[in-house]
Amino acid sequence: MVKKKSKKNSADNPSIDDMKKMYHDMVLIRRFEEKAGQLYGMGLIGGFCHLYIGQEAVVTGIQSMQEPQDTVITTYRDHAHMLACDMDPKGIMAELTGREGGFSRGKGGSMHMFSQEKNFFGGHGIVGASTSLGTGLAFAHKYNKDGGVCVAYSGDGAANQGQVYECFNMAKLWSLPVLYVIENNKYGMGTSTARHAAGELYRRGEGFDIPGEQVDGQDIFAVRDAAAKALDYVRSGNGPYVLEVMTYRYRGHSMSDPGTYRNKEEVEDYKTSKDPINRLKARLFDEGVTEDDLKVIDKDIKAIIKETEEFAKTSPEPEAEELWTDVLVEVG
Repeated sequence: MVKKKSKKNSADNPSIDDMKKMYHDMVLIRRFEEKAGQLYGMGLIGGFCHLYIGQEAVVTGIQSMQEPQDTVITTYRDHAHMLACDMDPKGIMAELTGREGGFSRGKGGSMHMFSQEKNFFGGHGIVGASTSLGTGLAFAHKYNKDGGVCVAYSGDGAANQGQVYECFNMAKLWSLPVLYVIENNKYGMGTSTARHAAGELYRRGEGFDIPGEQVDGQDIFAVRDAAAKALDYVRSGNGPYVLEVMTYRYRGHSMSDPGTYRNKEEVEDYKTSKDPINRLKARLFDEGVTEDDLKVIDKDIKAIIKETEEFAKTSPEPEAEELWTDVLVEVG
C-alpha cells in the first residue's frame, strides 16, 4: 500500500514561506557544522569529522522535493543530511561527542548514525557503500510497493568505484526506484576531479541506459528543479536516475586536512560570488523580505545551536555494557 504523499509546492515557484524554510535549514546546517568544527578543535569530538560548509543547497534543495516515504543514505559527510531529514540536532551533536544521547548512543560518531523513524539509513565511511546499500533500499521500496524512492548520495571520488557500476546494472535491469546523487565538490580528498575522473559524471550511467543531468549545486532553485524532475522520473516507474550536483566545500576534506592543494583565490571566489546562502538571501530580498526578517530566523538558529552544544556536553557517556548492545540478535 502506498503511503499518503505530502503536498510539495512547485519547484519553480516556491512561496515566501518555502524560501524562508530553505534559508532556515541551510543556515542551521552551516551553524551546526561551524559549531562541530569548534568542538572538534576543543577535543570534544574524536575520530574523523567531515564538514558540509558550502554545500548546503544540495541536500536542502533535494530534500524539499522528497515525499515522506522516501529513504536517504549518504557518505561520511553526513551531518547535513541528518538535519535535512529533520533529525534532532541535539542527538546528532551528542553522537559526535560520543554521548549516550546520540543517535547511535555514542558508538557511531560522525560517520555512522541512523534514524529509522526519519528514514535516514546512515552515513557510511566506505567509499561507494552508500550507492550499494541505497540500491538495496530501492529494492525494498519496489518489493513493498510503498511508492518510495531511495535518494543515495555519493561523492565524486566514489563515482570511480567498481561497485557503483554493478549497482547501475542491477538498478536498471530491475527498474529500481533510486536517485543516485553525485555531490561533486571538485576534490576527492585532495585530488581534483580533473586528475581522477574522466568525462562528465552525470553521464556515467549512459552505458546502462540510465539518464542523468548536471546541475549548479550552489543555486538551491536549480537543485530543486532538477530534483523534482529526477524524482518524478524515478517515482513514475522508469527506474534509476543520476543527478550530478556541482558544489564546493569551503573546509578541507576532513578536520585533519589543511587543504593546501587549493589556492586561497579559488576558495574566496566561491565564498564571495557563489555562496548558496547568500544567493538565496538575494532572492528573498528581491521578493520583499527584509534583513530584519532574516535576523529573526538567525536568532532562532543561534538558540538551537546553543541548546545543542549544551546537550552534547552534558549528556552522559554510555555505560560500558552498551558496547555489547546491537551486536547480535537471536532470531527464532
